[in-house]
Amino acid sequence: MSHLNYCEYEGFGQTARKNTHYNQAVRIGDIIECSGQGGWDRITEKIPEDMGEQVDQAFANVEYALRQAGGKGWEQVYKVRVYTAPLSEEIAGHIIRNLRKYCPKHQPLLTAVGVQALAFGMCVEIEATAHLGGKGEN
Repeated sequence: MSHLNYCEYEGFGQTARKNTHYNQAVRIGDIIECSGQGGWDRITEKIPEDMGEQVDQAFANVEYALRQAGGKGWEQVYKVRVYTAPLSEEIAGHIIRNLRKYCPKHQPLLTAVGVQALAFGMCVEIEATAHLGGKGEN
């Protein structure tokens, strides 16, 4: 599958690849698919207990993963999937605040799903899909 360009980042990304056999992002032509990004610190791998801090860090991790895969970050994201445990008004407020911060010029598609539990005791995980632009427009 040489047409798939996988990417992992330093710290958590390398640990995840080694221990759980997955990458943080894949670039397929002018599309980048970002693996679920949680609220972990990329280097220390610690996850804050505060829900707002986790959401903020998860958004920052999406930005970083997209850039590591060759994108420009959230400005190219057109589709977002957010998994939360639990889904509440409080966590929704943190998600909306970050969408406004990271996507000030556009509103991507959004699906938010409440789940029973997420890995490592996280309260949020975000997948994102970005389009880099066609015909050299990235």
